[in-house]
Amino acid sequence: FKHVIEVYPLNTTYTPFIISIAVIYFLFLMLAFSLLTWHKFTKVVLIFMLIWSAIENYFMMTYNVLIDETMIQNAMQTDLAEASDLMNFKLFIYLFFFGLVPSYFIYKTPLIYRGFKREFIEKLKLIVGSIALILLIMFPFSKYYASFFREHKVLRYYTNPAHALFSAGVYIKSQLKDKNIPLKKIGLDAKIVKKHKHKIVVMVVGEAARFDHFELNGYSKDTNPQLKKENVINFSKMFSCGTSTAVSVPCMFSMYDRDDYDTQKALHTENVLDVLKRAGVAILWRDNNSNSKGVATRVRYEYYKNNEHNSICQNGECRDVGMLVGLDKFIKSNPNRDILIILHQMGNHGPAYYKRYPKEFEKFKPVCRTNQLENCSREEISNAYDNALLYTDYFLSQTIEFLKKYSSNNDTAMIYIADHGESLGEDGLYLHGIPYFMAPESQRHVGSVVWLGKNSSLDRTKIEQNAKKEWSQDNLFSTLLGIFDVRSRVYDKKMDMLK
Repeated sequence: FKHVIEVYPLNTTYTPFIISIAVIYFLFLMLAFSLLTWHKFTKVVLIFMLIWSAIENYFMMTYNVLIDETMIQNAMQTDLAEASDLMNFKLFIYLFFFGLVPSYFIYKTPLIYRGFKREFIEKLKLIVGSIALILLIMFPFSKYYASFFREHKVLRYYTNPAHALFSAGVYIKSQLKDKNIPLKKIGLDAKIVKKHKHKIVVMVVGEAARFDHFELNGYSKDTNPQLKKENVINFSKMFSCGTSTAVSVPCMFSMYDRDDYDTQKALHTENVLDVLKRAGVAILWRDNNSNSKGVATRVRYEYYKNNEHNSICQNGECRDVGMLVGLDKFIKSNPNRDILIILHQMGNHGPAYYKRYPKEFEKFKPVCRTNQLENCSREEISNAYDNALLYTDYFLSQTIEFLKKYSSNNDTAMIYIADHGESLGEDGLYLHGIPYFMAPESQRHVGSVVWLGKNSSLDRTKIEQNAKKEWSQDNLFSTLLGIFDVRSRVYDKKMDMLK
């Protein structure tokens, strides 16, 4: 209703209409629960919905996010450490008073079941009556409802719990699809067509790094002190495929562009790593995030979000720079081969930005030291976020230093692209995950840089010209094929950012 009032202000014209929306939504829920609740399942359904709605209410009110199919997919694919960053006392207050307390009264209320025939007739009366009342109430406000449904569809996404329930149904349906769908093979003709010095390329997949907080893009704070020294090529107009890791990461490595991308379709189609592997490139994926979202299923994968592999962990937080340790062994184990290493960052994962960097990187103060961002000022949130970005700057510089060791005898490069951006309180929005068509630019416009070794076979002047153009993660597929001189029917030179 907060969003409804922003569109239809409380005044003599719109107040009766807003009241009618409340009554109609109440009737709609009564109609829906009439269909969902039967006999012994009545209390189970109602208690589940109260708890679900309480949790959804907390996240919508706190971070102004929408609980849609993508957000549910994110929740299902996250790990315990990431989930814990979102938990706090306020969440349990919401859960207790809006979920558990009313659930207790429902649990204690005796229900009398009057037999299927009688129950069916009573439910039918309730359903028909609800529909009749909905139509009756809508009629006097028909001109307002016409604009409500036609011009302000987004408002429906904020209905709790209706839209989240619908989204959960869509997600479950997608997960129940035939898992035995054969994997679609692509790039069967892939081969490296040029003889060159062996290539060592590191692809860094960033996390929640919005473009306008990069000093390289004109930001007032010194967030890129190390990258400024490295003669990187800054792609200032890079846009994401989605607004969440669950969408952007598999999308950027897939052959499908954002308009054609579908999670299940991508899951059952080989990606650019499969094509490169087939052409003979040695591939390693190291992950300091939740997982690869299915991208690295058929290549060597190492999980670096715990101290089993990551040697740079403290207080439960493993640092991105730990992914660089031991990479020499992988390179030495693949002599005379081109090599691609993907490093998936923890980066600027929110809302606990203050955890994403060591103490010595706390340059910008004061900082927000809680996951309840609404309790912090915009300056505190921004400072914590920028400190995390400062650590990413350090991590990327260390990645470049690692590659420099091999630049004399190899063709080396680093490509960095963040998976999506982040909202830091603008217009009351926090984090990310807003549906793409309505997401602010801060969630879609991401940071991206390229570094080339001294023996690079690529045309730096051409790349610097290209860097001024607008690109998106859709271009990564052909760019990775192009950097290794892999030719195939699935390669499109027009989509290659470096050619």
